[in-house]
Amino acid sequence: MSAPHSLDELTRLIQARYPDLSPQFQAGARYLIDHPTQVSTLSARKLAALAGVQPATLVRLAQHLGYSGWDALKAVFTQELHGPGSYAARALSLVHRPETDQDAWQAAIHHQILNLQALEPANQAAMARAVELLADAGRIVIAGFRSCYPAAFSLRYLFSLFRPDAHLLHNTGGTLSLETHRLQPEDTAVLIGYAPYSREIIELAEALRPQGCRVLALCDSQLAPMALHADCVLTFSTQGHSFFPSTVAIQALVEMLARQLLVHHGEPALAELSRTEALLHATGAYR
Repeated sequence: MSAPHSLDELTRLIQARYPDLSPQFQAGARYLIDHPTQVSTLSARKLAALAGVQPATLVRLAQHLGYSGWDALKAVFTQELHGPGSYAARALSLVHRPETDQDAWQAAIHHQILNLQALEPANQAAMARAVELLADAGRIVIAGFRSCYPAAFSLRYLFSLFRPDAHLLHNTGGTLSLETHRLQPEDTAVLIGYAPYSREIIELAEALRPQGCRVLALCDSQLAPMALHADCVLTFSTQGHSFFPSTVAIQALVEMLARQLLVHHGEPALAELSRTEALLHATGAYR
């Protein structure tokens, strides 16, 4: 049996074979799939302790799935979650293998076209559910940190034009935990992130579980930390031709989500948007 080369393939294999696995293998496999970020960063001994199995169980599980050993299995998680290298390594490659401006432009545009084209098939089935979660929310709270902050701010801004109950979660002055504890079961939280995932978004995803509110994850994988326990997941690709992950597809997804929510709300949203736009002009926000 050929061992899976990607995390999605590995997940499908484990799902198919899970009922026939031994209880120890089931416990180990379940922990690996549920905690992909930990698999890429922790030792087999530490993971085994967290999963409640022996380290040798993870080694045997890896071999049972077709890998030569634990390191080969772990490499699938590391490659998927951390990409082909660090920002500095990618930048070094760009500097040491320079391209003409024309080649660089063409390569960059090619990547962005692929990223944008991938949005529809990846999210076609889930978009209606995402809009439903937002439309039925008592409040919408949005969070994205570091390079995901612009997308979170943009989504909140677009929503606020016709949904005054849209709010941006932030950690200014260390207040994120306080804001999180105020969320109610009728609220919907939108969490935005991609690998390598920020500490804040992972901690927030874990903190939301006991709050009971619904979670919409916008991320780069169905196995992202914020996606594992989300009510709905929309995905995007960050592949690019630069040293840093591309955020073009994130912004496109944000704009599509705002558009679809506006259409869903219909006339009430149009009326609120007209009032907001009139206010912006009256207060001199637009020149």
